[in-house]
Amino acid sequence: MTNISKTTLGKLIEFQRGYDLPKSEMIDGIYPVRSSNGILGYHNEYKTEGPGITIGRSGTVGIPHLIKTNFYPHNTSLFIKDFKGNDVSYIFYLLKNLKLGNRGSGSGVPTMNRNHLHPLDILAHLELSTQKQIAKVLSDLDAKIEVNNKINKELEAMAKTLYDYWFVQFDFPYDFEKGKPDINGKPYKSSGGKMVYNEELKREIPEGWEVGSLLDIANFQNGLACQKYRPIDDNHLPVIKIREMRDGFTENTEKVRVDVPDRIKVYDGDILFSWSASLEVIIWTGGNGALNQHIFKVTSDDYPKSYYYFELLNYLEHFKMIADLRKTTMGHITQDHLKQSRIVIPTKMICEELENKINPILKSIISNNQQNQKLSELRDWLLPMLMNGQVSVGEAEENLGMVAEERGKYNNV
Repeated sequence: MTNISKTTLGKLIEFQRGYDLPKSEMIDGIYPVRSSNGILGYHNEYKTEGPGITIGRSGTVGIPHLIKTNFYPHNTSLFIKDFKGNDVSYIFYLLKNLKLGNRGSGSGVPTMNRNHLHPLDILAHLELSTQKQIAKVLSDLDAKIEVNNKINKELEAMAKTLYDYWFVQFDFPYDFEKGKPDINGKPYKSSGGKMVYNEELKREIPEGWEVGSLLDIANFQNGLACQKYRPIDDNHLPVIKIREMRDGFTENTEKVRVDVPDRIKVYDGDILFSWSASLEVIIWTGGNGALNQHIFKVTSDDYPKSYYYFELLNYLEHFKMIADLRKTTMGHITQDHLKQSRIVIPTKMICEELENKINPILKSIISNNQQNQKLSELRDWLLPMLMNGQVSVGEAEENLGMVAEERGKYNNV
């Protein structure tokens, strides 16, 4: 057990409502404008020096956000005006543990009042040195997650650059003497490879390539309404809805029996495409689950994953562009939209050549995401244990040591 004390939230920190800033008055700058739902935009001046913390006041309430730079707290949020000498990172994790979002009030749109927050009875560590030790344990885990996310962004950009170079610019490596793709060959189009004008697309494409639809290269399996598969015991699968696609599974995630049809079961590495309201394509790494309606599981019997994944990502921008031109959300992509899509389809030999280069990159991304899943689970387990004094910093560091050891094995693979 660690030394914790009973106190009130208002004795540790002081909240203040954010400031009015209509979008019409926002002047483009470097300072994030933090609203209840995240970063609303960027302004040319700030109201609060970082590091600081905001929580949603209206709409999405109670979720703390740690901002390391100077920022502009929007009036839909509350920000901490005075930390009263307490460690900023410790306060951030304390607020996460308090789950203030469950204390929102008001009918219709949830609201949160600082006058309701300040009197809250809480348990907290009052010694600054202890606060810093606890915050370091948790922030080290978040830092590892952030590093993996940055690596994955670079890997994704690398893979996308290869895809664009080969299948958008048509400069895949080609051996002109042998008349076939070769990883050591010259770039096809810029080296004079034969291009053929396609009347349907109104542009030139490499000789031997075809024009088709997204349905010609992949299968799009929609999920099910899972109500008739309610679990009858502890043997169940979590349901993947759009929220889970973004944030992973939570304690509120719906469950279904394991005897749902195999076609809607999802595993790490599967490609998911949310086609309703929010248009998004991801490589799933959240663990085994069952697919809800409004999401396609995308597979192919004929083409490698790297090809149809990036082809779908690329065409998603086309869907969004159409929506922007029509000033609509285009929030429902149907089988007809997929059938009407027009894409350039390379030879399968070229697709396999690119798969050999991109597949290891995608595997690294999946592994990093799986590592982040474990780190997040460890952080979320340690958070209440540390805050409630059930685990000491030393015991927590032992857990981190084991994680580091496992991570070393993973990095040596």
